[in-house]
Amino acid sequence: MYLDPFAGLVHQKPYCTESVRFDFGFLVVFDVKKMPYANQPTVTITEMTEDIIKMVLEETDLSVTNAIRRTMISEVPTIAIDWIQILANSTVLFDEFLSQRIGLIPFTSDEVVDRMVNNRDCTCDDFCQDCAVELQLEVKCTDDVTRHVTTADLISSNPKVVAVTSRHKNSEEGYGEEDDILIVKLAKGQELKFRAFARKGIGKEHAKWNPTCGVAFEYDPDNAFRHTLYPIKEEWPKSEYSELREDQYEAPFDPSGKPRKFFMTTESSGALKPENIVLTGLSVLKNKLSNLQTQLSHEIQADVLTI
Repeated sequence: MYLDPFAGLVHQKPYCTESVRFDFGFLVVFDVKKMPYANQPTVTITEMTEDIIKMVLEETDLSVTNAIRRTMISEVPTIAIDWIQILANSTVLFDEFLSQRIGLIPFTSDEVVDRMVNNRDCTCDDFCQDCAVELQLEVKCTDDVTRHVTTADLISSNPKVVAVTSRHKNSEEGYGEEDDILIVKLAKGQELKFRAFARKGIGKEHAKWNPTCGVAFEYDPDNAFRHTLYPIKEEWPKSEYSELREDQYEAPFDPSGKPRKFFMTTESSGALKPENIVLTGLSVLKNKLSNLQTQLSHEIQADVLTI
């Protein structure tokens, strides 16, 4: 397996042909060999759980780090409900309110999203297995006790695409109804029935396709660059990456310092594994830069021919 997040875009073969090391556990280090330009960035994954990945980017620029952050939020595809037909609704919530709530439910997308076709590119007339996943729900309250309609009541046509709270339903870790996402509450005699289709999309189109709960990074945990003004230094909380002693509240001012080390944390919504969000985001960013370089080279050649 080869990972080179900042590789050159012209050559088909990677510059990095050695020194790629995988240590399975909480520490994974990717060493990138000498690049054909000044920056020689490295990515160190310091913590990785089911929902969060923390990594340290070194020897790169603030613009590159922020581009990675923005790409992971808005350009990584997932699956979400994008079409719904409400067949029966006698609840206290009107159809549009329910549609909004149901559309924001995150669904597991790791094993399916790469093989799915965007609905706008599919050759089918409406929906098919290649571009959509059908989901159904039919619940009616017949008891005097209030009935909670949750994501556990959703029936998916694809067992690999389920609400994120149902992903461990059949595992040995246990499963409780308190983990489900509440859709609506039913009183006796009330009913909710609908049919929906989930499609592939990206966060740039709508927030429901955003695979992250949050992506953040910091580059100056001890405020040596003075990019933040502390009202009261003693009361300002220290970063988890701070290297100061307990009696220190701020590092000495470094007027010529530049951000070169970035501590990034990515939290997944559950739709994708956090490591897949990072890898897909890097791949998307690299493709966008490659397309930009290709288009630029064509324009330069066209200008030369014109002259």
